Amino acid sequence: MVLNWKYGGLALGLVFFLAVLLVKPIGVSTQFVILDGILWDMQNPDIVTQADDGAYTSTNAYLAKSDGKYAKAVANPVNYSFIFVGAMMLGALISSILRNSVPKGERMVPAIWRANYGGNVLKRWLVAFAGGFIVLYGARLAGGCTSGHMMSGMSQTAISGYIFALGAFLAAFPTALYMFKEEG
Repeated sequence: MVLNWKYGGLALGLVFFLAVLLVKPIGVSTQFVILDGILWDMQNPDIVTQADDGAYTSTNAYLAKSDGKYAKAVANPVNYSFIFVGAMMLGALISSILRNSVPKGERMVPAIWRANYGGNVLKRWLVAFAGGFIVLYGARLAGGCTSGHMMSGMSQTAISGYIFALGAFLAAFPTALYMFKEEG
C-alpha cells in the first residue's frame, strides 16, 4: 500500500508540531557529534569528566561548550534526542519492510543514477556518503541541521528557517540538474 505524499506531509507536519509543543524542536545533526563523543569516550575515558558538583565537562572544547551540555549527553546518551534519532532510523526500516520497498538487486541503483553514472552500487554509496558528510559538516558549521533549521525553524515561523530553506533549495536544484543530466 502506497500512501499519497500529501498524507505523509501532513503526518510529518503534525509530528513536528507535537514535538515543538510537547518536548522541544527536533534536531538531528548534534546526535552524530554525541555518537562520535561516545565512541571517543570508550577509547579514552578521560575525554568527559564529571565534577563533584555533578556538572560535566570535557577536554575537548566542542564537547565542553554550552556549559558541558554535549559532554553530559556523551556521558548519558539515553536521552530524548539520541533515542529519537535511533527511532527515526528504525521507523524508516520498518516502513520500508511493510511497504516491501527494501532495495534488492537492480533496485539498489535507481534508474536515474544508472543513466548518469552506471550500475556500481559501491560508487553510489560512496557518493551518497560524501554528500551526507558535506551536508553534516555544513550543518555543524551553521550550528544546526536541515531538520533543526528548516523543518523545526519553519514550523515555528522563524525567519532563519525560511532563509535556510531558500539557501538549501537554491543550492540543491542546480546541483541536481548538473549531476543528473540524463533521465532514468
